[in-house]
Amino acid sequence: MIFDVTTLFSNAQAITATTASTNIIDLGATGTVFGGAAALARDVGKGREASLRASVVESFNNLTSLTISIETDDNSGFASTRTVWTSPAYALADLATGAKLLLPDELPVGTDERYVRLKYTIAGTAPTTGKITAGVTAGNQTNP
Repeated sequence: MIFDVTTLFSNAQAITATTASTNIIDLGATGTVFGGAAALARDVGKGREASLRASVVESFNNLTSLTISIETDDNSGFASTRTVWTSPAYALADLATGAKLLLPDELPVGTDERYVRLKYTIAGTAPTTGKITAGVTAGNQTNP
């Protein structure tokens, strides 16, 4: 897998409380084709897949579980956030260094607003250790 710094949601981001990813991805404004009356609709889930990957780069402690959501919004402040996907709850035992596959393989159908981010939701005691790197990749390795 190859990450690009411009499409990283989190780069070894410490997750010590419920929080959004450090970075958001701006998919850009939609345009209007010549002669068109309205801007084109966006849905990055259609057509060629945009691969995603999240990896635990530092083991977590203390928490009961962690869920990860993909959120979209039409403004960078995420004032009217819409969740397009939520992971199952990952138990502490699943969050050791090297753990992968915490996201769907690609951005889901329905990712149709300009801005995209991840949200990490902690259940239980707040961890003092635990870091995640996550983002869009050039493709994901499928063998173990």
